[in-house]
Amino acid sequence: MTQNVRDAFIVAAVRTPVGKAPRGMLRHTRPDDMLVHALRSALAQTPAIEPAAVEDVVVGCAFPEAEQGLNMARIAALLSGLPDTVPGVTVNRYCSSGLNAVQIAADRIRLGEADVVIAGGAESMSMVPMMGNKIAFNPQVFARDENYAIAYGMGITAEKVARQWRVSREDQDAFALESHRRALAARAAGGFAAEIAPIEVTYRTADLAGGEVHRSVKRLSDDEGPRVDTSLEALGKLKPVFDAQGTVTAGNSSQTSDGAAAVILVSEAALKRYALKPLARYVTFAVKGVPPAIMGIGPKEAVPAALRRAGLGQDALLWIELNEAFAAQSVAVIRDLGLDPERVNPHGGAIALGHPLGATGAIRTATLVHGMRHRRLKGFGMVTMCIGTGMGAAGIFEVF
Repeated sequence: MTQNVRDAFIVAAVRTPVGKAPRGMLRHTRPDDMLVHALRSALAQTPAIEPAAVEDVVVGCAFPEAEQGLNMARIAALLSGLPDTVPGVTVNRYCSSGLNAVQIAADRIRLGEADVVIAGGAESMSMVPMMGNKIAFNPQVFARDENYAIAYGMGITAEKVARQWRVSREDQDAFALESHRRALAARAAGGFAAEIAPIEVTYRTADLAGGEVHRSVKRLSDDEGPRVDTSLEALGKLKPVFDAQGTVTAGNSSQTSDGAAAVILVSEAALKRYALKPLARYVTFAVKGVPPAIMGIGPKEAVPAALRRAGLGQDALLWIELNEAFAAQSVAVIRDLGLDPERVNPHGGAIALGHPLGATGAIRTATLVHGMRHRRLKGFGMVTMCIGTGMGAAGIFEVF
């Protein structure tokens, strides 16, 4: 039986400010609490939608364990005040998890299975370390040469991309500096105001002499990553961290981060029922595999695949959120695909803004939607990223 595919529309897209891990203001904030804040903030933007009308909550997380384990999506849905009838599922495709959550939510609507679904992502790299708390590779990974690269650290894969695509240290540092410059300029112009839901952080200190615990509350309104004091000279002094003879440094890599986001998607019927104004329309999604040793190049396969599915040419993309896992792979992807650098990360990227792994896809979806609207750009935009173990993902949206 054939069924017409419906449209899925974004009516709210919000995120927390992104905190620096492991010393930023969000270091003691649980990822499920960050997610609760994002869910409540998104729902507050769409008061016409009754909480019971939400039919699912789909959340991305790259390392769903410890404080972000136990099906965080369902727990956060309940803690946010959604009724017991609203289910939740946590999904993992590493760095594209948040974007996959948006895709899954949209596809449920497009297939007629739901009218209102919330997608999102959450990750605390302060609380759950990279690779998780227990690293346990299958021994077969090391038994055959063709699988060995699965175990490569992400920095090593960036070094391999830099060498294969001839991305120099100077190229990487210049790209990193521009990421900070764009992020700072966007902040000064109010470019992040519509997407960020400021969050209050509670601090407790013990007064041993008085036998009391003092409580104070601080408000985080901006991303902690962008640096006004960086320069090519400062970046050039940093030593390689993954290969003594390499070019990848802490300064031209994405920042380890904490953050969360929520995106509400609805059907056309729900738009009419609740008198909602759509911000954007979900168009399509693609994910492709590449050799694990050069995982950072993944978008070069995913981007053309998504464009083919959408029936669009690359020039139709007015804004491209290319996750800056490393400057090396970002520059390589831009060159390989012939992307217009002015349309890539106009508000900066993960080198300046941070990369809270599984949350990033949902965060950058919010940035794409509100960034284009802030600059009065109507048309198509894309969120894309490389993914650990050798993959790339890309999602296309039409912003109104």
